Amino acid sequence: MSRSRLGHARGVEDPPADPPPHTTTRLLLRGLARRCPVCGGGHLFRRWFTIVERCPRCGFRLERIEGHWIGALGMNTVVSFGAVLVAVVVAFAATYPSGSVTVAVGVVVAVAVAVPLAFYPVSKTLWSAIDLAMRPLEPDDDVDPRWLPASTRREA
Repeated sequence: MSRSRLGHARGVEDPPADPPPHTTTRLLLRGLARRCPVCGGGHLFRRWFTIVERCPRCGFRLERIEGHWIGALGMNTVVSFGAVLVAVVVAFAATYPSGSVTVAVGVVVAVAVAVPLAFYPVSKTLWSAIDLAMRPLEPDDDVDPRWLPASTRREA
C-alpha cells in the first residue's frame, strides 16, 4: 500500500490542489511552530524528545542525511547560552549592589536547565526547515509528490 493511502487511512487530509511555494519565511515559521517544513503537518513528536522518522502527512524524512541533528544541537546551544547570558545580566542588574546572590544564581541555573529542554523540539523542526531552505527537495527525498509546489514538480 502506498504511503499516501496509508496516511489517508489514518485520517490524514489530502494535499491542496496547488500547495504554496516553499519560501524561506514559510519554512522558518513552520519550523518554529514544530510543524513539517514541506506540508505544515503536525504530530511530528511521539513524546517531547522523540521525533518521528517521517512526516505522517507528506512522508518527508526529517533526518535527511547522517549527522543532520548536529545543526539542531548547535542552534539549541546558541539559544541556551543567549538565554543564560540575558539571565545573568538581568540577575546582576536586579541584585546589584546588595541583593540576594542566591536568588540570582537560582534564576540563572533555572534558565540554564529550562531553556534547552523547552527549545529542544523547536530546534529539531527549525533545523529541518533551515536545511530544506539550503538544500531544496530532490527526488531522493521520497516525499509524496502531491505536496510539492507546482514550480518544483517534475512531470513524468
